[in-house]
Amino acid sequence: MPTSPPPPPPPARAGAQQAHARLQLDDLPQHARERLQEMREHHFFTSDLSVNEFLLVKEAGFQPLGLVMGSSIYHIGMTALNSQNPEEITVLTQALYTARELAMARMEEEADALGADGIVAVRLTLNVHAWGTNIIEFMAIGTAVKSEGPENFRAPDGRPFTSDLSGQDFWTLLTAGYRPVGFVMGNCVYYIGQPTRGQPTESKELQGPTQALYDARELAMERMQVEAEALGAAGIVGVLIDENNHTWGPSVLEFSAVGTAVVPIRDDHHIPRPNLILTVGD
Repeated sequence: MPTSPPPPPPPARAGAQQAHARLQLDDLPQHARERLQEMREHHFFTSDLSVNEFLLVKEAGFQPLGLVMGSSIYHIGMTALNSQNPEEITVLTQALYTARELAMARMEEEADALGADGIVAVRLTLNVHAWGTNIIEFMAIGTAVKSEGPENFRAPDGRPFTSDLSGQDFWTLLTAGYRPVGFVMGNCVYYIGQPTRGQPTESKELQGPTQALYDARELAMERMQVEAEALGAAGIVGVLIDENNHTWGPSVLEFSAVGTAVVPIRDDHHIPRPNLILTVGD
């Protein structure tokens, strides 16, 4: 199935850097700044970690500092399709990148204000509101943490690292000799093409839709990998791939790929095996 070379990935990291450059603490709501200041002054924290996650994060040598969040309500303007052939809708791809990056940047800004080294258990959610056509809210939320040791756990750009790993997975990762450097993502909004009229009378592969979906998924995966490589990561763990049409119609789909980029912090990646302990009554 021949296919034309895919378009270059949109400048996701450049968009993130621009978002961070535009955002200062003053950009955050007044109540958010008051909450962050009170947590810093009174050493009071909030967290969406479960009890087990909280204790394992503490055992890993990190102190939870507070629940941090960021959001962006974005109007995704639909664009006219110039072709009946399957193709990426790059304007929509970039719009969704920007909306997500604004939410992530605001969450990181809150963590930075708390003096955190990173954010664990990040959840990036999407809500479709009824205020108008194609109005979408992206919300990023997680728990800001700070290392109790002398090591520098911040991302290569000096900002707090982000990770969607649970508290248990975060502890396991550190115990195995790796650390997270960033929550990475890639996406692609793709026009799949007009559906075929009628149903085929025989069992066969629909090559056009198959190739279109392949291309869209590969572009999302490629862009996620580009972000991880820009952070100097050795790999990505916990990858999730999602498909959504955002009310644009059945022929326009978005594929997103997210995960946590990691780097090794030591050569020994051995995890101690648990020991079976039997208690004997008196």
